[in-house]
Amino acid sequence: MDKIKHLKCSKCGKTFSEEVMYHCDDCGIEGTLDVIYDFEVVSKKLNREYLKSNERKDLWRYMPILPVESEKGIAPLQVGWTPIYKAERLEKLLNIKNIYVKDDGRNPTASFKDRASAVGVAKAIELDKKVICAASTGNAASSVSGFAACMGIENYIFVPANAPEAKITQLLIYGSHVILVDGDYDTAFDFCLKAVDHFGWYNRSCAINPYLVEGKKTAAFEICEQLNFDVPGKVIMSVGDGCSISSVWKGFKEFYDLGLIHKLPQMVSVQAEGSNPVNRAYRKGLRSFEYETPNTIADSISVGIPRNGYKALNALRESKGIAIDVSDEEILKAMTALARYTGVFGEPAGVTGFAGLQKMVREGLVDKDETVALIVSGSGLKDVKSAMKAVQKPEKVKPDLAELIKYINK
Repeated sequence: MDKIKHLKCSKCGKTFSEEVMYHCDDCGIEGTLDVIYDFEVVSKKLNREYLKSNERKDLWRYMPILPVESEKGIAPLQVGWTPIYKAERLEKLLNIKNIYVKDDGRNPTASFKDRASAVGVAKAIELDKKVICAASTGNAASSVSGFAACMGIENYIFVPANAPEAKITQLLIYGSHVILVDGDYDTAFDFCLKAVDHFGWYNRSCAINPYLVEGKKTAAFEICEQLNFDVPGKVIMSVGDGCSISSVWKGFKEFYDLGLIHKLPQMVSVQAEGSNPVNRAYRKGLRSFEYETPNTIADSISVGIPRNGYKALNALRESKGIAIDVSDEEILKAMTALARYTGVFGEPAGVTGFAGLQKMVREGLVDKDETVALIVSGSGLKDVKSAMKAVQKPEKVKPDLAELIKYINK
């Protein structure tokens, strides 16, 4: 494609043609690739006039800077252009002038991962791939499962055995071949890679396929447009493998390089204390990752080795970012606080970023005049069992008015 210059290794910087399917031949799977565009070509189509006149309200409005050539593989599902809310009650609670909450739980399978799957499935169809697969803790799995079902592509999903039942049920409803792996996410990921090598399936895993993050970056484009190109000072995200924060940073950088915005945000990586390999490496100034067995209620960001860790580190370093760790207790409290102050019900991983914002406010890391944007990456209905841990079960009340009065007074 004329609009793509080359692919570039996030670890060593080596460049490749588009014929390379997944990763750097020198760095192996650690060398995840970035899609680098020719901005001179892209800018001929993608400008403010184009955006203003474009009536399409989904991620495909950004086709000039997405890695697909035609609409052949585009699913009819509504992906992207999710709502962003000015959270006035949160602003008063936290004493911050401008807080915006972008609810990506409103995507077709109720998570941010739909952005990646929309592009992944379209790319698979463009490349004439007959089978697509992925390793996932749940959201990416249900996402690719739904899009593959919509477009009639056979798919295999490798899921760790401890994935939430609701997410596994989604896969079965969509008709996926579910490989329930006896092990954690890292085990499922490695097993999926072996299957790809053996069967030649198309790997949708965002942590290995360079084209998947191209879908996720559109959240940054939307934030720019929805805020009238006034870029937030901080963009706060829950982080696991590092795919999401690096892709959103890429989106902001591309709009900046196209001259559509005139400043860049500071990226904030929020990880669970029991699963924080990206943050540990960033704080220590390392370019490698130390494995620790992940342990967190936030299953969607539970990783031992971040498979897109180098891209995440690049995003944090380039943006002079902040790394914040939060406890599972803080995550559960964030679920109820976000829901009660904004009406947005997020799953544990989806609200981890908000837990990080609360902690940053307590530690004086956010100026009260700043503009802050949060991306809630998944619906709370994805993991109702965890949500139940965050609230107190109500007592039974007899259908008697006197009993009700007594209960209310109590």
